[in-house]
Amino acid sequence: MLAALFPILLGSPAHAQSESVQSDSAVVIMYHRFGDDRYPSTNIRLEQFEAHVQELLSGGYTVLPIPEIIRRQQGGESLPDRTVGLSIDDAYLSVYAEAWPRLRDAGLPFTLFVSTGGVDQGLADIMSWDQIREMVDGGGVTIGAHTRTHLHMPDFGPTRLSKELAESNARYKAELGITPTVFAYPYGEASSDVVSLVKEHGYTAAFGQHSGAFDSQDFAYYLPRFPLNEKFGDMGRFKTAVNALAMSVTDITPENMSIPASAPAPAMGFTLRKALPRSNLLSCFLSHEGKAEIIRLGDTRIEVRVETPFPAGRVRLNCTLPGSGKNAGRWHWFGQQYYQLKGE
Repeated sequence: MLAALFPILLGSPAHAQSESVQSDSAVVIMYHRFGDDRYPSTNIRLEQFEAHVQELLSGGYTVLPIPEIIRRQQGGESLPDRTVGLSIDDAYLSVYAEAWPRLRDAGLPFTLFVSTGGVDQGLADIMSWDQIREMVDGGGVTIGAHTRTHLHMPDFGPTRLSKELAESNARYKAELGITPTVFAYPYGEASSDVVSLVKEHGYTAAFGQHSGAFDSQDFAYYLPRFPLNEKFGDMGRFKTAVNALAMSVTDITPENMSIPASAPAPAMGFTLRKALPRSNLLSCFLSHEGKAEIIRLGDTRIEVRVETPFPAGRVRLNCTLPGSGKNAGRWHWFGQQYYQLKGE
């Protein structure tokens, strides 16, 4: 069923794009572990990763530091077409041993989202502060915030969450001399209250773990990233992801990314900021149901019919629409993740 969430790229691979081709759409890719087959759900095989790097070096893409992508979008600046950001979560040792040398040699920048507690504990599978400093000092690596203990944020109240954010920021400052400007929610889980706290702590943008592209009009505190692992790390999916286009939506329902325990299936939908060609070809998939029924209200409003209640934990919605004209062979992609709170 999950395979239906990731349509294969139609047509030939992207050709090199001139810097004069401008956009404000961007894609961010997310990795965790590299060459560590003990954890296939969060691992990318080295041969897969090396193929991704070679594709990014093929001339068709512009890889920028994620804070730079955010700065340009929020400053009203355009981006080169097929702008890509690279992110890695959790500071596993294989990032230092395997990913960083390959990305450094290729000249590709990335953002490392670090949960400070694991580093402070000196866990065997986690990088040390010395190794993180070495990467930052070597250039091309920026640090993003990821809490102290990598907790399920919607399950906790503001006192605990504020403590997590303040303590992790203090550790970044003490060890690296910086306070991160971008944040990633552990497990991609958020809620309206969690988002408010993240904004209050001064981050300029925050990311989930739901697939999709985004542009300057999208909500900056729940931006998508394409997760890659062994199962979903083949070149077909990678090319689909790095060539994705923002769908640019607003009025997302439900507005809150967290759903109360045992709640009935929520009403779901979104509004396209502008009508897109071939909108009759739009398809939506739910991770717990598969292909979803959609109802079109006028040219821009999309309602998604949910047949069964959400299971406890994470549910993802993916909606895709094939591009046309100069964007033929690419996909407009909107994704959203919801977190059904667990009952007592």
